[in-house]
Amino acid sequence: MDIQESILKTIAEAFEQLFNHKVESENLSLQATRKEFEGSYTFVLFPFLRVTKSSPEQSGEKIGNFLKDNHPSVADFNVVKGFLNISLSSAFWIELLSKLMEEKTPGHFEPRNQKVMVEYSSPNTNKPLHLGHLRNNFLGFSVSNILSAYGYEVIKTNLVNDRGIHICKSMVAYQKLGNEETPEMAGMKGDHLVGKYYVLFDKAYKKQMEELVAKGMTADEAKKEAPWMKEAQDLLVKWEQGDEETVNLWKKLNNWVYDGFNETYKKMQVSFDQYYYESDTYLLGKDIVSEGLEKKVFFKKENGSVWADLSDQGLDEKLVLRADGTSVYMTQDMGTADLKFKDHGIDKSVYVVGNEQDYHFEVLFKIMQLLERPYANNLHHLSYGMVDLPSGKMKSREGTVVDADDLIQEMVDTARTHTQELGKIDGFSKEEAEKLYEMLGLGAIKYFLLKVDPKKRMLFNPQESIEFQGNTGPFIQYTHARIAAILRKADQIGLDYKSNNFEGLKTLEAVENQLVYMLSDYSKKIALAAEELSPAVIAQYLFDLAKEYNRFYAELPIFSETKNEVQAFRVSLSAQVAKTISAGMKLLGIDVPQKM
Repeated sequence: MDIQESILKTIAEAFEQLFNHKVESENLSLQATRKEFEGSYTFVLFPFLRVTKSSPEQSGEKIGNFLKDNHPSVADFNVVKGFLNISLSSAFWIELLSKLMEEKTPGHFEPRNQKVMVEYSSPNTNKPLHLGHLRNNFLGFSVSNILSAYGYEVIKTNLVNDRGIHICKSMVAYQKLGNEETPEMAGMKGDHLVGKYYVLFDKAYKKQMEELVAKGMTADEAKKEAPWMKEAQDLLVKWEQGDEETVNLWKKLNNWVYDGFNETYKKMQVSFDQYYYESDTYLLGKDIVSEGLEKKVFFKKENGSVWADLSDQGLDEKLVLRADGTSVYMTQDMGTADLKFKDHGIDKSVYVVGNEQDYHFEVLFKIMQLLERPYANNLHHLSYGMVDLPSGKMKSREGTVVDADDLIQEMVDTARTHTQELGKIDGFSKEEAEKLYEMLGLGAIKYFLLKVDPKKRMLFNPQESIEFQGNTGPFIQYTHARIAAILRKADQIGLDYKSNNFEGLKTLEAVENQLVYMLSDYSKKIALAAEELSPAVIAQYLFDLAKEYNRFYAELPIFSETKNEVQAFRVSLSAQVAKTISAGMKLLGIDVPQKM
């Protein structure tokens, strides 16, 4: 039984003894005391005044005194209007810190024996990763870490869109203009090189359309009749027919792109357990269409196309197979959902995809439910909003999309300048300094993108993200480095702060109580973040914890404290804060420095 359950049990006893009213403790609740009031937990009295038949203040006094007399950990209370604020004893907080220190990993959950697949990144192989991909990858990787910490077995998956008209466009431009250019010859990453030819295709295609319109075609006709577009469509047909020359070119360009992606993923510090490729999955799902027709989940129109009628579900009709028998994305996604379940026997599946696909996933999940798939009720779309940049803040390769490699490098460079200006690298070797700049730059962008609720569209401000004050990654990283310096000093003077033996310590200051309370709350934050699929919960918690620690550091002495047991407790408390910050930042995919 945790402390809240224990207090509620005693409050239930108070109702029975003081007011002759039986209430189950499960029907009572506590909330965190607001920071402007003294206390850790608050019991709201208003709903029970009809039972107590007295004013909120009198009711609070009676219940508060009963708690002091009957609950060993309740030290004091105060009543503010209809709110009973409960303060716990120093002995309780001291014992709680000892228990937290015994945990190998803060906020640990036992294995649930359930598998979750998190699918993220899912890039097209015709261009480099961009700012939107950063939010996607950081969300997917962090959610995977959080679900793993919550006790799930997690399979991180990347479904690569490696076929279709987009890659054929790059192939046409390369055939026309490439002159056998390679990434080594161009001095470019492979994904950037292929992206260059995609842009060249687009420029030539637009010019061809303009010429056709000038000759009297409509804009729609020109889109279809432009020579390069017709060649791209011919290449797609050849690829589907297995034409050797076409397939070899497709493989060559895609392999360059994969090399480039892998380099970017390494910079991002994200990884995957399983890759699926659309070139392998695009024919899947046709058997499911046949099954759906038999089960009357789908129907066939006169032209032979197959549809799902979801109008009774508040949706509309959705195409699942074209009249010519070719797949649409819905066909492939149905087949891939079955493939994932077949490969891994997953209990849950999370798709990290932008909110422009909300309707698509709503339809997919409803279809799989109607098809009575065992996993259908555990399909989740982690829908996220677009990321905007303040105009003029950052140059992009093509002038329209902010390249991920450029942005990461810019953040590392900004971290270097900012850190040097603040003089936070005294005594660092060149290698140590460079490692710190990378840690701070990547930490800044990851934290800034993850601290916002995923559903919200957001503005990424590079300059603001790198600040050492405010709700930023570097502020939390700096707090960890500060504590690491305290622990090094404690080791130097031989202070015993690891034994969790605080014998002789009788009272704690309010800020110490608050810190232990916040540390004990970490596992609940993991649970909430896992259930809501929101790393923002962890980010906000870490900021609040770092902020509270800095208040503790400013208000209370550590090494100038004369009582040995007080000094040992404060260093132990600092160590547990550092341990929790490190674990929490790891869930966000962020490293923390040992010195700054």
